[in-house]
Amino acid sequence: MTKFSDLQLDPKVLQAVAEAGYDTPTPIQAQGIPPALEGRDVLGIAQTGTGKTASFTLPLITRLNRGRARARMPRSLVLAPTRELAAQVAENFDIYAKYTRLTKALLIGGVSFGEQDKLIDRGVDVLIATPGRLLDHFERGKLLLTGVEVMVVDEADRMLDMGFIPDIERIFSLTPFTRQTLFFSATMAPEIERITNQFLASAVKVEVARQSTTSETIEQALFSFTPSRKDRSFHEKRALLRALIDREGTGLKNAIIFCNRKIDVDVVAKSLKKHGYDAAPIHGDLDQSVRTRTLEGFRDGTLRFLVASDVAARGLDIPAVSHVFNFDVPSHAEDYVHRIGRTGRAGRLGKAFTLSTPSDEKYLDAIEHMVQRPLPRGEAPETAGTAPRRTRQDADSAKPPAQRGHSATRRNEGRKPARGAEREPEQQKAEQQSVPQPERQPPPRQPERAGTAARDQRRDRGGRGDREPVVGMGDHVPEFLMRAFRA
Repeated sequence: MTKFSDLQLDPKVLQAVAEAGYDTPTPIQAQGIPPALEGRDVLGIAQTGTGKTASFTLPLITRLNRGRARARMPRSLVLAPTRELAAQVAENFDIYAKYTRLTKALLIGGVSFGEQDKLIDRGVDVLIATPGRLLDHFERGKLLLTGVEVMVVDEADRMLDMGFIPDIERIFSLTPFTRQTLFFSATMAPEIERITNQFLASAVKVEVARQSTTSETIEQALFSFTPSRKDRSFHEKRALLRALIDREGTGLKNAIIFCNRKIDVDVVAKSLKKHGYDAAPIHGDLDQSVRTRTLEGFRDGTLRFLVASDVAARGLDIPAVSHVFNFDVPSHAEDYVHRIGRTGRAGRLGKAFTLSTPSDEKYLDAIEHMVQRPLPRGEAPETAGTAPRRTRQDADSAKPPAQRGHSATRRNEGRKPARGAEREPEQQKAEQQSVPQPERQPPPRQPERAGTAARDQRRDRGGRGDREPVVGMGDHVPEFLMRAFRA
């Protein structure tokens, strides 16, 4: 079995790796580090959680340990799609380069330009940046890329999803042609393949897992339900999420909950907090200090649930995540691989649950087509929102015979009985004895009008005078029919 000591890394790097608790490299590290140390271009394709960051950080430190940086001219460049992933790369660099004199600078949004300019002016060996902030410094004349010896592109497929490909192509054109390029991605879209063919020279392709596959250490389950009403789908899905969390019990140490939209991230996090769950949101619209504080709380265990968007949580290295919940089915099939890859890392077991409604069918088909197998179906726990709806008749029939109809009687209390409804003779007699009946007085006679004489006669005979019965053709012939018409 290959050891880190067999990879010809710098002794100071090996010492830092050993102190970090690592002895055996992962497959992508064992296959990617040797050609990187030889100065060759490397194209690494591996699912998330396989150790891609160390596979380029370790040879980068070993190569740069000889030489010095010049002001405003970094010796190496690492591009990451998000601020969190860039910060994670910087943390790895600090761990593995602590016995060297190499310097670094982190160029991300949310940090003042002045502090970053001071670091660049001193000269840095490793420049870790997001594409947008890097070009901002370059256009301000604060940065030169002509001294870059090694260029690393991490999470290239996410760069494509976020629209950074034009920026990546421009940055490539600003670096020397003789640079070494290390290119890493979890999936290989046609656009990514075009860029690698254009900017990588005779690259060594390292693919340690079948493209677009999920880890075998992750237990997956799909929970489908049909909302009672379309406008209650979001509410009932939140109830199902809470039921799944409760059912997992103590086996759920912590979890990342993914939503497709930033506004839903805030709503779901607020709903969980309202119901007593320790949750916090993280997405691109939050201030950088808030995002950093939230991630630190999730890493050290003071925060149990992290509700996140894809952009904010892409590439996060948090090994001990026990569960991942896809509150929304991702609209891009590749995002499913990245989401569930947040759990089951470094050989640990993890669980990934996905909640879906009938409107998600096309996204599920795309995911199952990509991973080349159907997602296992799980049995959803019964909740107030997802349980089968019961009618009043069903509820009444479920009661004991002595109680059946009681609720209906209570509902009818105080209602005026229908006209013509007959009461029991005993009840009528009791009411007549208990309540004195006033003497009926005939209504005052009104002046006779045409057509009222017949009604008065019927009233005297005991008939009802408030409504005139329908008169048929046999009892009465309209006057106009008796008229004679001349030709």
